[in-house]
Amino acid sequence: MPVNSLLAELDERIIAQRIGIPHDEARMRYPIHSNTVKNFDEFNRIIGDYYNTHFTSSISQGGRLSVSESSSRAKEIVEKEYRRREGDIVMAYNDAHDGTNGGLRVVLDIIADGLKRESVERYVRDVFDRYVAPNSWAQQVEIIRQFIAYCGSFLSADIHANPPERYARNYQELIQSYVSALQGTSGLLRRL
Repeated sequence: MPVNSLLAELDERIIAQRIGIPHDEARMRYPIHSNTVKNFDEFNRIIGDYYNTHFTSSISQGGRLSVSESSSRAKEIVEKEYRRREGDIVMAYNDAHDGTNGGLRVVLDIIADGLKRESVERYVRDVFDRYVAPNSWAQQVEIIRQFIAYCGSFLSADIHANPPERYARNYQELIQSYVSALQGTSGLLRRL
């Protein structure tokens, strides 16, 4: 049955092995010589270099981004996380400059976690795409129904309030709920 194969590939240990551990190792391999930066130019340079290094080793397997692209993508991840904390990129820079709230190390951790989360979401989407046939509405609904039943206690209440038909053709919300559940419950992906 396709749902059993889908669930096997979405096991937290499999995701940790295929996605989490390589991302954590990429973060660990990046040395920082100081937990503070002198100015905003240095902040931009370091976060851009870190993003490119992590991206190259864990996602693109060698393909590098331009300096401006990697710096922009790093700032997007950091900004998003700091907004969640009611802050912004200036607050992130201030933390890296002053060494507060974990300093530069935490800013780089945020980038690593953002890249890992994106990779986990892409992996989960790929698994769904491989096991949920796009041309069989009945099979789509049934697999989604079984997935929700199996993972039910971990998924958001919004998922349960809707019929599985809602997610049969567009399961992005379902994937995000599952990844958030992994983030909150999995010891193997705790930093996610």
